[in-house]
Amino acid sequence: MPQLVAFSLLVSILYIGDVLSTRTKSWLPSVFVCAVLFLLGYWTFFPADIVAIAGFQTPIVYLAIFLLITNMGTLLSVRELVGQWKTVVVSLSGIAGIVALLFTVGLLVLDWETVVVGAPPLVGGVVSSLIMSQAAAEAGLTSLSVLAILIYVMQGFVGYPLTAIMLKREGNHVLRRHRAGDWQGQADQSTVPTSGEPAPARLFAKLPEAYNTFYFKFLRLGLVALIAWGTSQAVAPLFTISPFVLCLIFGVIATSIGFLEREPLRSANAFGFTILILMVFIFDGLKRATPDMLTELAVPMFALIAIGIFGMYVFSFIAGKLVGVSPAMAFACSLTALYGFPADYVITKEVINTLTDDQDERELLTAHMLPPMLVAGFVTVTMVSVVMAGIFVGLL
Repeated sequence: MPQLVAFSLLVSILYIGDVLSTRTKSWLPSVFVCAVLFLLGYWTFFPADIVAIAGFQTPIVYLAIFLLITNMGTLLSVRELVGQWKTVVVSLSGIAGIVALLFTVGLLVLDWETVVVGAPPLVGGVVSSLIMSQAAAEAGLTSLSVLAILIYVMQGFVGYPLTAIMLKREGNHVLRRHRAGDWQGQADQSTVPTSGEPAPARLFAKLPEAYNTFYFKFLRLGLVALIAWGTSQAVAPLFTISPFVLCLIFGVIATSIGFLEREPLRSANAFGFTILILMVFIFDGLKRATPDMLTELAVPMFALIAIGIFGMYVFSFIAGKLVGVSPAMAFACSLTALYGFPADYVITKEVINTLTDDQDERELLTAHMLPPMLVAGFVTVTMVSVVMAGIFVGLL
């Protein structure tokens, strides 16, 4: 198969997934559509190495992972986390609930390796799924390598509608109190992203724009990732720490000291292509998924998701009661672990637009629900899931 034919087929699948997700307002997740189409392709006319033929081989994929995780670190700041401390507490409690029930109730019905491989993808997105999938494959656990991808695919199918239901419940509650003159919510727009160009990195604020080129942004991002990787290698004789975890941490530090701007990959017009690389590579793992294997994995996959989400609900409910967050909002924030940004932003805005046509009420709901949803997504998917994956790799 020619390279450009392979590339066109892969991108067509991703586009179809996006279109169907948009048409169904995210009730039919794009990753679910893409997974089905990839499976059908592998079971019919796709060559097993179609992703490699298209040019997405291991070296460029790992480069994309290093750059993307470092880029994810630039989205976080200490100020935003402090301002949304209740959200952080609730989100971490939801993750604790997933882990607690999977390693207690889950071990009663599933084996150790299945729980270890399945937990990080359930708490995070594409990066943690890819980390665990690769680790399982290297450990010779082929079916569990596929399971990590399947959980990533299916959890959004469960999480999107559940989140929409919780946000609609919270939004209706806020609107009833607002219309009755009983709502005293405080707007906090500090964590709402703007659509404009990010401010330049503080250390290079006086650098003429002509010199702040795409290459310079890539250079700084690559240097931060290199320092993170070098640190993991330097401490390897003493203890093991995932370079991906360090990329996230060093991304936060580099942004805080002004060496990196927010989302340098977007500024360099490379974010979309980086995500494309990761998406086709993670779906490439489905080439090992035979119909018999899917039948074999169906029970552990749904068991992991069901047990994990139940634990998430219980722990987030308790944490919400303790810190004064409503059960619906607490559960919605915890559910961001199943998909993260930008799905948390899209779902929240769609729910708000369906609840009211009044612009003032939309602004009220946006100020109340969007900041905690964004922070929750950053805490769960961007930060905790990568750390968890780095730790859990050592448990296999």
